[in-house]
Order: sequence, then C-alpha cells, then structure tokens
Amino acid sequence: MQDVQKICDLGRAVIETEIQAISALLQRIDQRFAKACEFLLACEGRIVVTGMGKSGHIGKKIAATFASTGSPAFFVHPGEASHGDIGMITKKDVVLALSNSGETEEIITLLPFLKRLNIPLISLTGNPESTLAKAANVNIDVSVTKEACPLGLAPTASTTVALVMGDALAISLLEKRGFTKEDFALSHPGGTLGRRLLLRVDEIMHQGPAIPKVNYDALLKTALVEMSQKKLGMTTILDANNELAGIFTDGDIRRAFDNNIDIHKTRIHEVMTRNPKVIQPGMLAAEALNLMETYKITSLVVMEENKPVGVVHMHDILRAGVM
Repeated sequence: MQDVQKICDLGRAVIETEIQAISALLQRIDQRFAKACEFLLACEGRIVVTGMGKSGHIGKKIAATFASTGSPAFFVHPGEASHGDIGMITKKDVVLALSNSGETEEIITLLPFLKRLNIPLISLTGNPESTLAKAANVNIDVSVTKEACPLGLAPTASTTVALVMGDALAISLLEKRGFTKEDFALSHPGGTLGRRLLLRVDEIMHQGPAIPKVNYDALLKTALVEMSQKKLGMTTILDANNELAGIFTDGDIRRAFDNNIDIHKTRIHEVMTRNPKVIQPGMLAAEALNLMETYKITSLVVMEENKPVGVVHMHDILRAGVM
C-alpha cells in the first residue's frame, strides 16, 4: 500500500506542477499575444511551424490544430530545412518557432533566410532574452519555473505550456475567422466526427413509396397492414390534400388495444397522434437524433410545404454511425 500511495503522490505532484505552469500563462495573454494573432490572421500563405526534439513534437500538433480549425499550416523540421526544405517557406507565410531555450542551433540557422525574405517570425520560448526571442517579430513567453520531471531535465511542464499556448492561438484565430461547425466538418469528413457534422436526414430518410401512409378515413386494420409492410413502427395519416394530419405508432397500437378498440371498425383518425414532432429537409442527422432522444420517440416525419417527403427512423441514424 505504501508503494501505491507513493506512486499516486508522484503522479499528483506532476499534474500539480503542470497546472501551476499553465495557470501562469493567463498573465501572458497580452499585447504580444494579440500581435501574434494579427500576424497569423494577415498571413496570405500558410503558417509554418518548426521546432526540434520535444518542441518539434509539440509543433506538429500545433500545426495540425491550426490546419483543422481554418488556418492552413504545416510543420517543417528545422534540421531538414537547412538542407533544402527551407524552399517550402514562401514570402507569404508566417513562421512559428518553438524553442524552450531560444538558442536551438537548427532554428537559429534559419534566421538569416527569414530576415532576408522579411517573413514574419513568431517565437514561443522559455527565455525572453534568447537569440530567437530577440529576432522574432513577436515573442511569447512560455517559460516555466520548474519541469515536472524531478530531475529538472525531461521537457514536461515546458512542452505542456507550449502546447496550451498553441491551442490558445489556434482557437483565437478560429473565433476571429468565424470558423463554423460546418467548416470544421469539411476538414474532418472521415469517422464519427464527420458523420455527425455532415450527414443530413435527406441522405438516409425513407422517401417515395417507402413512406408509410394511409388516408384520414382508413380503418385501423389498414394502418396496421401498412405499418407491417413498411417496417418503420409507424405510419403517416394524410388528409384530402395529402397533407399530414397525424401519425400512428407502435405506442398508439398498445394504447388502442388497452382500450379494447375494434381494429375492423375504428377509423385511424380517431386514434392517431395529432401534431406530431416533425423536421425539415436539410436537418443534420445528429440534430434529429437529439430530438428523438429528448422526446423519447423513434421516428420523425420530414416535412416540406405541409406534406411528408420522408421518414427517418432512429435505427437509420445509428446505422449511419451517428452516435
């Protein structure tokens, strides 16, 4: 038990150290941060992120976050840049360089090139007096009082705060650009995320002859046959103008049987559900699913000009991978 407690205490100490390091960043969201955002917003090319070692790993994630939130970006390894990859950087780009020491040789080597082409340089460093910090158009201080590593050697708190500051920049740009959920979905077309953000009910609804429907004066037994054939657990009821008068569902069947209603004599309009929940074409499938869960129903009629143009069932949405 003592070993378990000691291990847990060590884990908590690491988290506490990193929490304190992140909290210190709040005081550094200032004019320099705003100026960095101005450079990034004005960028006509791409945001080029660079960093060595652990800073490089963090830089790759920051570049990916920029790219997925409306700010075109990519990562360039500074070592490879000085051996030809620097040609990927153009005059229209902005460079974001990460270096805790601010003296990373591979990045310092790139400075004359960036200065010669007048490419804006934003740096995230742990030393505001470093070569990189002084050369940058804007330097953001991401220093930490101590690393979470008890040896004070392994980059831990320092890489965490650099990542958090990168997120702060990316999300600030997202807000300023008016980036929407739809924009986000376009860059994430695969997987559950893409399906949740892109799939619309029009793509999965039952339409045309597949829509269960009976006339307003039809007998209840006719409606039961229609429900059995279309297998959606419901049917629409249409008036003389083919407009939706109501629906009849599995739940309505149970209530009808509980009341000993004669299915051979009862007209469907006598037992149907009036004013059911309906949706419009173009609604996201995820929104339709939320509506179903809220009102504890399993299907929705898709309406256009007071007429049913489709029916979407909860199973259709779940089969499409929208959870």
